[in-house]
Amino acid sequence: MTLKTLVVGPFQVNCYLYWDEATRDGVIIDPGAEENLIFRQVSDSNMVPRAILLTHGHADHIAAVAAVKDKYRIPLYIGRGEETLLANPSANVSAFFADPIVAPPADFLLDDEQLVELGTLSLRVLATPGHSPGGICYLDETAGLLFCGDTLFYGSIGRTDFPGCSHKALIDSINDKILKLPDKTVCYPGHGPETTVGGERANNPFLRGDYFV
Repeated sequence: MTLKTLVVGPFQVNCYLYWDEATRDGVIIDPGAEENLIFRQVSDSNMVPRAILLTHGHADHIAAVAAVKDKYRIPLYIGRGEETLLANPSANVSAFFADPIVAPPADFLLDDEQLVELGTLSLRVLATPGHSPGGICYLDETAGLLFCGDTLFYGSIGRTDFPGCSHKALIDSINDKILKLPDKTVCYPGHGPETTVGGERANNPFLRGDYFV
C-alpha cells in the first residue's frame, strides 16, 4: 500500500490518498478542499479512486467532496450519525464562517467494527464519537496504521465545543478504541503530523488519568 498526504484548505486538513501499488485501486480520505490539487495528485500517482472515505462531516473535511464525487463517480462512506453534518451548514460549522457547505448524501453509512473492502484494500471501522456525533477512524490492521481524523492528534485531541460534540465521549472513544491498539500503530490525523499509539499513550497530556477531574 502507498500513502500520500495532501494538506488542503485554510484549516490545513490532511487529505490522504491510499492505494495498492499493484492494482492502483485506492481511496480518497477527507477531501477537505482544493479539489484541483487532489485531481492532479491522483493523476500523478496513477491511482484509480474507488471511494471517498470521511472520518467525519465537519466543513473543513468535506468541502471538496461534491467535486471529487462528481469527477470520479465513486461512492461516499461516512459514519452513521453524521448524515446531518453533510446536509446542514449549521451542523457542519460552515455557516459560522459565512461560507455554507453542503455535501452529497453518503452512499454508505458505517458502523463500529464494520469492514470496508475495496479490491485488495480492507479497513476496519472504529466508531469514535466525541469530536462529532458519528465520527469514525479507519484501521488497516495489516499495515498497522490508523486514519484517525480529528479524534486524536500529535500531543492533543479533537475539540469538543462544536454542536453535537462531547468531551467525555471523545476521551472514552480514545481509551476504548485507539489506546487498545498496539503501541506501534501509526496514527494519521486530520491535522498536523503523524504519531503513534504508544507515543500518545506515553506523552499526550490530555490522556493522563489526572488531567480532567
